[in-house]
Order: sequence, then C-alpha cells, then structure tokens
Amino acid sequence: MEWGKALRNEPGESVRVANLYKAQLEGAELERAQLQGADLYQAQLQGADLERAQLQGAYLRWAQLQGAYLHGAQLQGSDLFGAKLQGADLYQAQLQGADLERAQLQGAYLRWAQLQGAYLHGAQLQGSDLFGAKLQGAELQRAQLQGADLHTAQLQGADLERAQLQGAELGGADLRGADLTGANLAGANLKNADLRGTVLIGVNLEKADLEGAKLQGAKFERAVLAGVKL
Repeated sequence: MEWGKALRNEPGESVRVANLYKAQLEGAELERAQLQGADLYQAQLQGADLERAQLQGAYLRWAQLQGAYLHGAQLQGSDLFGAKLQGADLYQAQLQGADLERAQLQGAYLRWAQLQGAYLHGAQLQGSDLFGAKLQGAELQRAQLQGADLHTAQLQGADLERAQLQGAELGGADLRGADLTGANLAGANLKNADLRGTVLIGVNLEKADLEGAKLQGAKFERAVLAGVKL
C-alpha cells in the first residue's frame, strides 16, 4: 500500500490509524493527523509534515524522521528510541516523558520544546537549537550536546551525568539542582546561568565562561577549572 497517498488528508480532516509498521511515508502531508498510540516502528517519514499531529504514546522506534516538520506536535510519552531526527523542526513540540534514548537529533530545531521528564540517555544533540526548552527532570546522561544552543533553557533537576557540552551555549540557563557529575563543559558559555545547588563533581569547565553565574551551594569537587572566566 502507498501509505503516503492513503493518509494524505485534506485540510481540517483527521486520520486515525493503528498499524503503520515500516510504512513508507516520505514527504507525507499529515498535519494534525490523529496518530495516538500508532505503531510507526521503522516508519519512513523523512520530510513529512506532521505539524500539530497527535502522536501521544506512539511507537516510533528507529523511525526515519530526518527533516520532518513536527512544529507543535503532541508526542507525550511516545517511544522514539533510536529515531533519526536530524534537522527536524520540533519547535514547541510536546515531548514530556518521551523516550529519546540514542535518538539522532543533530541540528534539530527544538526551541521552546517541552521535554520535562524526557529520557535522552545517549541522545545525539550536537548543534541542536534548544533555546528556551523546558527540560526539568530530564534524563540526559551521556547525551552529546556539543555546540548546542541551550540559552535560557530550563534544566532544573535534570540528570546530565557525563554529558558532553563542549562549546555549548547555556547563557541564562536554569540548572538549579541539576546533576552534572563528570560532564564536559570545556569552552561552554554559562554567563548568568543559575547553578545554585548544582552537582559539578569532576566536571570539566576548562575555559568556560561563568561570568555572572549564580553558584551558591554548587559542588565543585575535583572539577577542572583551568582558564575559567568568573
């Protein structure tokens, strides 16, 4: 079946489906589609338009979503383990509690995305745009965030143990109570960031910019602080 044609809905219409296992949906027009709980395992959705689509609880393991348009999509509790989302537009997407372990999100646009409690262990987020994203309580252990833009991001209580944040932009970010044990923040911009009560044990802050940062109660044991700007 040519799923792209079968699911190409007219403006204002909705699509309700359950099984789209390995479906070929490249470039499909699925704006506002009703896909809650759908099985989209390994589905081909490169360049698809899923603006404001309802994908709560959907099964998107290993799905191909490179360059997809997911502006405002509802993905709460969805399973995106290993999904390929390079260059995808996830502006204001709702991803609370979603599983994004090992997902490929290099260069993805996640401004103002809602990622509270999301699981991003080992996710590839190099060069991604997370400006203003809400990541409270998110699991970001060993996440690759080199060069990512996290200006004003909300990361209270997030777990960033051993995350790679070299050269990341964290100006004005709220990291109160976050765990950054063993993280690499070499050359990162943390100007005016809120690091009160943050765990920074064994962190690499070489040549990082901490000018104006709030550091009360932060734990810096064994941290590398060579060339830090305060």
